[in-house]
Amino acid sequence: MTRLLVSLALLLGFAVPAQAEGPMLVELFASKNCRACPAAYKTLKQVEAERGDSVMVLTWAVDYWDYLGSKEKMALPESSERQRAYAEHFSLRGPYTPQSVYNGLEQTAGNKPTKVGAAMMKAEMAEPANVRLQSTGKKVVLTGQPEGLADIWWVAYLDADDNMTKMPNPVTSVRQIGPWLGGKAEIDLPACASGCALIVQEAGMGRVLATMRAD
Repeated sequence: MTRLLVSLALLLGFAVPAQAEGPMLVELFASKNCRACPAAYKTLKQVEAERGDSVMVLTWAVDYWDYLGSKEKMALPESSERQRAYAEHFSLRGPYTPQSVYNGLEQTAGNKPTKVGAAMMKAEMAEPANVRLQSTGKKVVLTGQPEGLADIWWVAYLDADDNMTKMPNPVTSVRQIGPWLGGKAEIDLPACASGCALIVQEAGMGRVLATMRAD
């Protein structure tokens, strides 16, 4: 594992600047009943430590492995729905853990540091998205022109001392603020108890166009 983490650091060190607005969204689909998931937690926490604010790691807990052990208490129905949409988007045979997704552009097993680094590099080479998020107090102004319909998501997660799990930033709730076809939109931010994020993403769990922390 040490050699793999060193390889990951080298890959990330040569990566070009991220092209999406805001930090790169790194999503992990995991379960307490997944034997390979602890290695994925370690890998993505290493990514957080090395990349800092340039990445936003979220863990979506799923319940389809519950039959192998105790119930995954952090699981949300929305997590499985989101992963199924990614499986279709990436033309996969089905969902798996620990799957990791990078700005909706690349996916790989989250417990494989060298593959994680390669997926991040590919995601960072995408053409710039013509989308901007600007915070104005309790509101966020969204501007730009996506290629098609996009969704605006509000995600709450356990951050720092609030996170008593081994998962990096486990998601506790998600809601769709609304669809967006481009132009200017003013978004009233909901209350945030721990960690929160605003995500603008092409419909159908496509490319992530913009992200913003809203803790």
